[in-house]
Amino acid sequence: MSGRNAALDRARTALTVLVVIHHAVIPYTYFGHTDPKKWLGFDAIVLANDSFFMALFFFLSGLFTWPSLQHKTIGSFLRDRFLRLGLPFLVAALVLMPLAYYSIELRHSDTSFADYWWKTVTVGPWPSGPVWFVWVLLAFDVIAALAFRLAPDCLAPINRLSQIAFTRPIVFFAAFFAITALAYVPMRLTFGVNKWFEFGPLSVQASRVFFYACYFFIGAGVGLANVQQGLLSSAGNLAKRWGTWVLAAFAAYLIIVALVYYRRAILPNPDMLPEWWQVAYAFALPLFSAAIALAILAWFIRFDRPGWGILDAMHPAAYGIFLIHYVPVLWTQYWLLSFDRSAYAKALISFVVGLGVSWAVTLALLRLPGAKKVL
Repeated sequence: MSGRNAALDRARTALTVLVVIHHAVIPYTYFGHTDPKKWLGFDAIVLANDSFFMALFFFLSGLFTWPSLQHKTIGSFLRDRFLRLGLPFLVAALVLMPLAYYSIELRHSDTSFADYWWKTVTVGPWPSGPVWFVWVLLAFDVIAALAFRLAPDCLAPINRLSQIAFTRPIVFFAAFFAITALAYVPMRLTFGVNKWFEFGPLSVQASRVFFYACYFFIGAGVGLANVQQGLLSSAGNLAKRWGTWVLAAFAAYLIIVALVYYRRAILPNPDMLPEWWQVAYAFALPLFSAAIALAILAWFIRFDRPGWGILDAMHPAAYGIFLIHYVPVLWTQYWLLSFDRSAYAKALISFVVGLGVSWAVTLALLRLPGAKKVL
């Protein structure tokens, strides 16, 4: 996959905005514990986001991996990846995330930032917030480089499946769902949803390790070659029938909502879940994730035209916004605790401040020499 693809760039930027929205509304959900103001609609947003958006980030990241490996030496590819991913993760883990989480620490203690930072990096826990994605993506890139070195054609079957999807995207969807369900369901049933593999700031949700890997490498297979004759072609049936995929995603989401409703409103003890419910939800998540991923891609490809305004303007700063936004969002939510405002107002303020501040800071950083190689 060569060159920039405006539709995919806009999809990635829109996902970044969705990440900011996600973190802006979390305290005002019914399962949030940091603010008494609540709105059930925010639970619906968070439920949907959590079921797909990071997986789709991995898919979009994977799309450009094989072409990069084909046009660079392995050493050059890895140097670029460590500069683009490793360095920002290091800065975020050491500075940005402790600064963000310090706002939560102040809600129940008067510890100085220096003491809090030292305890974080020496004793722990050392939460990495949303930037866990960056180190996991770097790990996938390293594995991809090794796979390319040993078997450069290993993803060819996925690319052939993508070519079939030009006319029959349902075939790709069926394989996509089957593969990701196989990666997710056993892990979900083994580890549940709350288990994270952690080593210092390196963390990843246990049930989704292979799930995310599948999204990344399936994306790499789709982007391997002949993109304009495959799944992501603007002339293909995925884009032409974008409305069908939106309806499919909505139907899959209703299954998740029904299962959540059954758990919260019907089961006598929502913490003691029957096995059938666990299995049903474990399959429902990859079903919805695959459907909405294709729906979003179809929509952006179908309506790929100049003049998108805000998304095109935001695109050069999208990565920086992703890295930085958590700091202004959490500090804004801390400041808003003392104000008697509605959940809607607080969430809107958190979103506007988080997006605006992180965008402005990123634009300022991009003026520094060499910053564009990192951000």
